[in-house]
Amino acid sequence: MIPNRPKSLRDPADLAARRDLLAAPHLAPLRTLAHRIAAERDAPVPEPDPFDGGVDARLLMLLETPGPRGTGFVSRDNPTGTAANLFRFFREAGIARADTVIWNAVPWVIHAPGARNRAPRRSEIAAAAPYLEPLLTCLPRLRVVVLAGRVAGLNRPALASLRPDLPVIAVPHPSPTYVCTAPSVAERIRRGFGEAAAILA
Repeated sequence: MIPNRPKSLRDPADLAARRDLLAAPHLAPLRTLAHRIAAERDAPVPEPDPFDGGVDARLLMLLETPGPRGTGFVSRDNPTGTAANLFRFFREAGIARADTVIWNAVPWVIHAPGARNRAPRRSEIAAAAPYLEPLLTCLPRLRVVVLAGRVAGLNRPALASLRPDLPVIAVPHPSPTYVCTAPSVAERIRRGFGEAAAILA
């Protein structure tokens, strides 16, 4: 059942049920790419969420990097403040879940086990750049990209080169660290999501 509240993947039963759906055909190309990146970078890459659109997605949400204590999924249902904010912003904008896929600008886990969160290094951002084109190839129905935060925003020139026809919307990162700094931050995110929703309508 599609969750109706944030942070549902903190429940072990829900997490196990989500893992049982990973063989779904709409995930296969994205999972192949994730496994390739994991092998080349010798680091885990979270799986795409089976409840999202996978290769049928029309909206790509590009975040920064997987958190240090993840569930193994890139998901708005993760038990984090960032995921909970994403859950709410998508819902407020009326963007259908099946229209979306969430990915990270640096797709692999960069944190040492037990370490705190940190920003990607320049070398990690540079190493991630070649994976953008195969990601776009996995998404033939893509209509809009939302770049969340500074690191994701660095992909704007590459997107303009690879897909000059594709609208790109930049928003602040949905982490509570940023969202709570001022009411204007959440409003900028809502405005960006609203623009994306209008493009999909």
